[in-house]
Amino acid sequence: MTPITVFLVDDHMVLREGLKTLIAAQADMNVIGEASDGEDAWEQIAETRPNVVIMDISMPGGNGIKATERIKQTYPEVKVLVLSIHDDTSYLRQMLSVGASGYILKHTAADALIQAIRIVAAGGVYLEPSLAEHVVSRYVQRPSAASDLLGAELSEREREVVQGVVQGYSNKDIANQLSLSVKTVETYRARALEKLGLTSRSALVRYALERGWLETS
Repeated sequence: MTPITVFLVDDHMVLREGLKTLIAAQADMNVIGEASDGEDAWEQIAETRPNVVIMDISMPGGNGIKATERIKQTYPEVKVLVLSIHDDTSYLRQMLSVGASGYILKHTAADALIQAIRIVAAGGVYLEPSLAEHVVSRYVQRPSAASDLLGAELSEREREVVQGVVQGYSNKDIANQLSLSVKTVETYRARALEKLGLTSRSALVRYALERGWLETS
């Protein structure tokens, strides 16, 4: 299996060293470069073309938002996973709007970061569950608004499953929350995707983003 090539962009050397150690321990991943700022990252990424860039936001020499936008405009095949201390949903929206495929916080467990890298590399979208839950929570409390955004043709259960998917929960997590079997959750999810004309979780997240579902109130 061809390993996932990863490029690290963060101004803290100690963090980069920790990330390199973590990623090097994965049989399916390989760190091929690192940079301490956006400008240096741009020059190296142009040469290395990694599968996934792990991008900080606040850095000297060009912030992560501008760096991500530049990378995605020139090399759209390169996936960007944001790794940040900022738990502000405004940063989440900005990074998604310039093309990032994922957003995860620095205090998140190591195994969640590895999972996020794999999801993003495969073409999916990974959102920090705590942030995703915050920005869509008002729709959980307002079923009529969720219905308008997700399609009135969806059943209440289908909407609940879709909301869980967008918030970043696994089918097993959603099943536990709704007291359903994993197979039933998979059925509801498949029906909802079919009704919305979508084929994947990443498409569903972008669908929600485009319709303002990831906007704060």
